[in-house]
Amino acid sequence: MSTTGYTSWAVDLADVGAVYPFQGWEFIMLIIGLVFWIWWHITTFRSELAIYQEQIGTYGSASSISEAIDSDS
Repeated sequence: MSTTGYTSWAVDLADVGAVYPFQGWEFIMLIIGLVFWIWWHITTFRSELAIYQEQIGTYGSASSISEAIDSDS
């Protein structure tokens, strides 16, 4: 399977351009990578926010925890 468009390496490589797989797809792969990266950040933010909200429901808010700690001393 050839992804570079060459079927034989019996050519002068000085005249050959890019010889890596998927040549010409660099910009498309960049866009896909950026979209994935942004999606991952949004998904992680939402997931951590849900966990944080659950912990607030279980343990109370930061101010109520501080008040409980201060009242014990």
